[in-house]
Amino acid sequence: MSATRLLDLVDDRTQVMRLTVDQYHQMIESGILAEGEPYELLDGYLVRKDRSAAGEDPMTVGSHHAWAVTNLGKLARKLSRLGCHLRAQQPISAPPFNEPEPDGAIIIGSEDKYRERHPNADEVLCAIEVADSSLGRDRLKQRIYATVGIRQYVILNLQDRLVEVYTQPLPDKGRYGQCVTLPPGRALEFHLGRSKKLSVTVKSLLP
Repeated sequence: MSATRLLDLVDDRTQVMRLTVDQYHQMIESGILAEGEPYELLDGYLVRKDRSAAGEDPMTVGSHHAWAVTNLGKLARKLSRLGCHLRAQQPISAPPFNEPEPDGAIIIGSEDKYRERHPNADEVLCAIEVADSSLGRDRLKQRIYATVGIRQYVILNLQDRLVEVYTQPLPDKGRYGQCVTLPPGRALEFHLGRSKKLSVTVKSLLP
């Protein structure tokens, strides 16, 4: 059934069951969902991540997307020296209904701190999405990240070859108070707390 036909079954009286983070974890533990599959929990709905190039099969991973995610890993050593670390395509815990898996996330502290659990939203300094065919969805996801108070959200916009930077979260409004777009000639600053910053060129983040 297509998404359009499924929505036709839903009206104002329909009760749609949403999954909690705990229920989502139980599905993985019981084998209903295979651990490591590219799904994330958004607003209580299980959503398959779209890592494809625009116009390509959504089940594939675009080469530019893969390059950008891999390239983000080069920031890990610099971030470590500044008291944080980079996680790639791993969960952020934001119960009761959200456990997104951004393409990159800058997390407070070392990896060892999170050996037994996923980081909470207040431990996330920046969420990063690499967006090609997923650009529209990734822009909508700012509501989730802003609502849980993640202080910086960055979209590597592969379609337009620029970076979108969202800051000043407004949790009650479900959006960020400021958004700037940076072309390849500009620099992107990751704000890491206590006046610590990491500056990288936009050009170095885009294929």
